[in-house]
Amino acid sequence: MARLSTHVLDTAHGCPAKGVRIELHKLGADGAWLPVKTAETSADGRTNEPLLTGDAYKVGTYMLTFHAGDYFRARGTRLAEPAFLDIVPLRFAIAEPGGHYHVPLLISPWSYSTYRGS
Repeated sequence: MARLSTHVLDTAHGCPAKGVRIELHKLGADGAWLPVKTAETSADGRTNEPLLTGDAYKVGTYMLTFHAGDYFRARGTRLAEPAFLDIVPLRFAIAEPGGHYHVPLLISPWSYSTYRGS
């Protein structure tokens, strides 16, 4: 089944990141970012359902925006103000009409990484 999914791992605390707000946008033909979906991670750091499936899943350029600063503040993590990483945008493209794209985020208050997972 074609779908887009994500999860967030907190590498500073060694656990899934529960309660991270995530926004998904698609790049429109006019160059504007169009809102697609907003979600929040569950106790296992994943969203409760895929971010895109079925007719909503389309080839194109997307951006996932992770509200990492809010997550770390809610955990009581001491952050500089402004935080070094507050909102983390990941811009990527879906090129396979029937593929599964999994775009995880590994985050700490000072660094992040991502990859195309399975």
